[in-house]
Amino acid sequence: MNPQMALLWMIILPLGASPVAYMIGRLSYNRSKGLFGLARWVTLVTVMLTWIPLFFVGRAVVIDGPVSFKVGRIVMEMDGIGLLLSATVVLLGTLVTIFSLSYMKDEEGEEKYYALLPALCGMMIGLGCARDLFNLWVWFEGMAITSYLLVAFYRDQPGALEAGIKYLVQSAVGSVLVLFGISIIFLKAGTLDLVELREMASGFGPLGLAAGALFLAGFGVKAAMVPAHTWLPDAHSQAPSGISAMLSGVVIEAGLVAMLRALGVLSATSTAWGALLLMFGVLNMVVGNLMALRQTQVKRMLAYSSLAQVGYMLIGFGVSASYGLSNGAAGGFFHLFNHAMMKGLAFLAAGSLIYALYLSRGKHNPLMVEDLDGAAQRYPLTAFALSVALLALGGLPPLSGFMSKWQIFLAGAETRSTALLWLVIFAGLNSVLSLGYYAPLVNRMYRRQPSEAVKEGKPIAVSMALPMVAMLLFVVVLGFWPVWMSWLTAPAASSLLAGFGF
Repeated sequence: MNPQMALLWMIILPLGASPVAYMIGRLSYNRSKGLFGLARWVTLVTVMLTWIPLFFVGRAVVIDGPVSFKVGRIVMEMDGIGLLLSATVVLLGTLVTIFSLSYMKDEEGEEKYYALLPALCGMMIGLGCARDLFNLWVWFEGMAITSYLLVAFYRDQPGALEAGIKYLVQSAVGSVLVLFGISIIFLKAGTLDLVELREMASGFGPLGLAAGALFLAGFGVKAAMVPAHTWLPDAHSQAPSGISAMLSGVVIEAGLVAMLRALGVLSATSTAWGALLLMFGVLNMVVGNLMALRQTQVKRMLAYSSLAQVGYMLIGFGVSASYGLSNGAAGGFFHLFNHAMMKGLAFLAAGSLIYALYLSRGKHNPLMVEDLDGAAQRYPLTAFALSVALLALGGLPPLSGFMSKWQIFLAGAETRSTALLWLVIFAGLNSVLSLGYYAPLVNRMYRRQPSEAVKEGKPIAVSMALPMVAMLLFVVVLGFWPVWMSWLTAPAASSLLAGFGF
């Protein structure tokens, strides 16, 4: 398959399947309950088929460099960053779809879920391939709109509606700030093409700084950068568990990628962007870990821990933006992928327990920390998967989370800067601090006396267990052989350095 055509199909397939899944779901709903399930199979087949163009365009990017196609004046280009983001989206989207076959079965509005899930994936793939600021914003908005609706999927639950409104308002403010920044750039340069802007940025002066500040604030909302993070714990905890995995695993990372694209073109206007990324990285780690320590709901705790994990990515990218070191960017992108697997596994394992303990009995109760007591006795695979995910997030060797954090720390030490060396030590201590809320969850699952919820729980379906096994393998195998990710993280790191003018 031609790489340009493959890139086009990567975007068309999930976006085209979205209305098809919805129409099939609606048309079959009133006829028979059996046909209603066709919507889920349309989505599953679509995400599986998306692997075919991903293979062809990915091979071309790794061997020959960026692949692009042009429609009128719009240029879509897949480079190393776009490839890593797209691969993460397709992989996690596939596993979440399989998980949802049982988790979302017979839920009211199921056809909407299976229409919005591929649309969300397609929007993120498009975002990773946008080569001008306006279309970057368009894909960003498309991603935001689909995720709003998925967060508020349980519309009969007051908490879900509140989370959706909070997410909508804060994201809308962020989007307006980004649009103002784009307007400033267009006013100054007369173009929004990323390649052309990079060559002109040195003459932007104060307007370039103002636009960069707006990009940092606007995209920072979606990337859950403190203090623009307050939507995240509500959204992640109230959404269906598969969507919680998508939000934490790729949606906030897609916002981070959009921010890095926008700031990269303005790198010539100031040398402070890297330092700002480092500063926000520290802030995210501290706030995320401290807030997670006091949570009693499992999904809210996992949501707050995402803030800390984004902090590590920001440190890796900040080191690269400041010093031009590829190891920092490679470590940041490695942690981006690892976070999708680790946090995706944690949310799916928590979702499996929510399904077994509550949803299967017609209840929409949150999973509380005390509900985990003795879970390993009845759900050994789920408890083991959740344990590995939590320990990997805490940076315990030899799991994959340790390896990506270690690469980031080595990049910081490589700068030979005393300030960054202290920052690396601080980040390492924060990783240890995170075990203060991860380890007690693991301990609870292996207690002798199970909780009442566990005693009354129902079995977990095979379709929910299979994605957990796949993610578990990624977390363990990449911990022992992290070099297997180099083919994906090295091109992404090169693209980031090129974007920041190194």
